[in-house]
Amino acid sequence: MAFAGKYEFEGDENYDDFVKKIGLPGDKIEMGRNCKIVTEVVQNGNDFTWTQHFPGGRTTTNTFTIGQEADMETMGGKKFKATVKMEDGKIVAEFPNYRHTAEICGGKLVEFLLLDLICPNSTHNTTAQTEPRTQWTIPA
Repeated sequence: MAFAGKYEFEGDENYDDFVKKIGLPGDKIEMGRNCKIVTEVVQNGNDFTWTQHFPGGRTTTNTFTIGQEADMETMGGKKFKATVKMEDGKIVAEFPNYRHTAEICGGKLVEFLLLDLICPNSTHNTTAQTEPRTQWTIPA
């Protein structure tokens, strides 16, 4: 499955409930609410660089190879190790408190986050819209 591209945040579901339950600090919750994040995915076979560009110039980048352990960082800045997998055309990673799944549906990058056993029924869905690269402006 091809994931490469730039994707602009389009909308989410259950954001506040999810980020509170994973322990994101209040200032980061406010910063993320309705934030127009641009996610850039560079893919070379099973090698990925997954970067989120936030307004104000802050970025978070995770570089990984499918099936190999990699150093990763959560949206709250916590560093951890994970082995990212490809399951049924979806990228799957076990973050410290949640499972992150990403797939391409109808040209959109759709991310689904599921809390682990602490709160197994709380979910957060994020949908991002892809556009041709020439029409993107990365936030300053």
